[in-house]
Amino acid sequence: MSYKTIDLDLRDGIARLALNQGEAGNPFNEAFCNEWLEVANELAGRKDLRVILLTARGKYFSVGGDVRMFVENLDELPQRIRKWTGALHMGIARLARLDAPMIASVHGIAMGGAVALISACDLVYAGRSAKFGAAYPSIGYCCDAGASRALATRMGVARARRFLLCGETLTAEQAAATGMVDFVIDDAELNDTATEAAERIAAGPTRAFGEIRRLFATALSQPFEAQLEDEAQALSRVAAGADAREGILAFVEKRKPVFRGE
Repeated sequence: MSYKTIDLDLRDGIARLALNQGEAGNPFNEAFCNEWLEVANELAGRKDLRVILLTARGKYFSVGGDVRMFVENLDELPQRIRKWTGALHMGIARLARLDAPMIASVHGIAMGGAVALISACDLVYAGRSAKFGAAYPSIGYCCDAGASRALATRMGVARARRFLLCGETLTAEQAAATGMVDFVIDDAELNDTATEAAERIAAGPTRAFGEIRRLFATALSQPFEAQLEDEAQALSRVAAGADAREGILAFVEKRKPVFRGE
């Protein structure tokens, strides 16, 4: 399936997902919100998916929300926002439930909702010149796209709250210091480094990765005893898979395992 605001290419288990409105700054407009859900639905139905690599085309990673679209719909904005976020948020939720980990490769400037999308990824690689901005308060808005959860998970509640309330813009190094970014890479090496990471993850035990993703999604929101039981049940499910059997046999036979995402 083809999209206008997103370019999706799935080969060798890697879904290369590129924001594709580079000339406009890759805004979060109505078309993008709708297509984000469509992409999530397509990926949820793929049996060969093992990792998602999120990138962007153009000078900026994303300018965030499409303010011009807001201006054109001022009188209807509350209702339109419910519609736009309905699609965007459902897409985010469905991607979060996949086994395939998400990796972000960030260049240029990322603002507002884009920072939320990036922070929700399992691994974040940023070019040394990249910048990350809160954006929302500068136009009198609070956050969306899962920012409150994603930023709090990566930065801690107090630091995430400060980032938003103060409308901060962080360099890649500053973002790494807060936990928003995992790896800061020289700009010229960013694409190759993130791609190599995606290839490593794609060759890993995908079902185990999925269980790890879901376990960490609930790690701080339920009683310890419930988390322990979820870990036991997840481990049991993984143990029934072909990759777990391969991993054990490879360890005993002193060879590198060949995982197939099963």
